[in-house]
Amino acid sequence: MELLEKILSINSNYIVIGLLVFFFTMEQITSNPFSFKKRGGHLIQNMLFQIILVLLNISVVVLQVYLIEWLNERRIGLLFLVELPIWVKLILGVMLYDFTTYWIHIAAHKVPIMWRLHRVHHSDTSMDSSTTFRFHPLEMILVYEVGNVICAGVFGTDVLALGLYYFILNIFLFLEHSNLHYPNWLNKSLGLFFVTPDQHRVHHQQDQFYTDSNFADIFIIWDRIFGTYKTLPVEKMKYGLAEFEGTKKQGFLFLMISPFINIKRIKSDKT
Repeated sequence: MELLEKILSINSNYIVIGLLVFFFTMEQITSNPFSFKKRGGHLIQNMLFQIILVLLNISVVVLQVYLIEWLNERRIGLLFLVELPIWVKLILGVMLYDFTTYWIHIAAHKVPIMWRLHRVHHSDTSMDSSTTFRFHPLEMILVYEVGNVICAGVFGTDVLALGLYYFILNIFLFLEHSNLHYPNWLNKSLGLFFVTPDQHRVHHQQDQFYTDSNFADIFIIWDRIFGTYKTLPVEKMKYGLAEFEGTKKQGFLFLMISPFINIKRIKSDKT
């Protein structure tokens, strides 16, 4: 447990930068399932979202940790009703943070005001490893970080589990968004329990029938259990949202103000 705490004490920004360098480099030196141009400009545009998030999030992260610890000190949450080994509670904590995010993610697709923020992530018509950063900062802070506190209040999850959750999540997010070839056996083995890249790619398919599926980030079992799991061959996929096609609508400044603009969703037939 001491080793785990040391690993999780590493500045998460260093981990994220390391993952970006690795996956973005792999995208340049290996063959890709999708052919995209101007990758340097695309990378810079998406990195701006992460820079803004880091700057805005300095004090918010401290508040998030304080609130979770406050709830834990008062033994609020279902996990406090039973005595569990620390490693069991840690694993359950990671799963419960992911479970909570799964339902928040569904809400982000169903609730109009939440979709205005979340569609920034789905707007990317040329998804690659840098798409991991394309989230509107307000969504990350007001939706997902608030969701972590709610998870702690309901289930009794703690900060250590949250740290491990984000450590694992960052790895999965880069795996899922990178423009790399992955072996088919992943879907039939690890894909029974964990989210694989091909499964998450379905979630970024332009057709809303598929966009509104595969909401999980780490554990695909949530989608399998609650009936939101769909499949689609990689060769039939088209990324992004039709209403965000075009150079101007892919720009950082437009995407930052897009939640405050009425943009009608363009629906298409099932693929």
